[in-house]
Amino acid sequence: MSATADHAEERTNPATRLGFEPGQVVQEIGFDEDADQDLREGIESVIGQDLVDEEYDDVADVVLLWFRDEDGDLTDALVDAIGLLEDGGVIWLLTPKTGRDGYVEPSDISEAAQTAGLSQTKSISAAKDWSGSRMVAPKR
Repeated sequence: MSATADHAEERTNPATRLGFEPGQVVQEIGFDEDADQDLREGIESVIGQDLVDEEYDDVADVVLLWFRDEDGDLTDALVDAIGLLEDGGVIWLLTPKTGRDGYVEPSDISEAAQTAGLSQTKSISAAKDWSGSRMVAPKR
């Protein structure tokens, strides 16, 4: 593939902007009908396999956590996600954008990440209706 083709895929597949790589195991938590199907399919295209669900019983390279304000306690959800990760793994927290049902305040995300012992390393527009926050756990 040429460099130009690589750049074209970055523009058309949001999963490439999120840093997903071929062969990664991505565990999806909090999926519901409002989750962005294009983003999900884009991730599967990059990693070369299906996303694994909440029933997966091994560690993952990335946890994709769809979270809405009414989903309960964000700190608890992040702590649970940490336990699912391979050392050096990443959590992508996806929350509805401003003005959408289930919107989560950035200050609430920051506070929950700190309480859970995570470092928030990047925030991006992950999909049309979803913001993404990349979080990493300290080395164990």
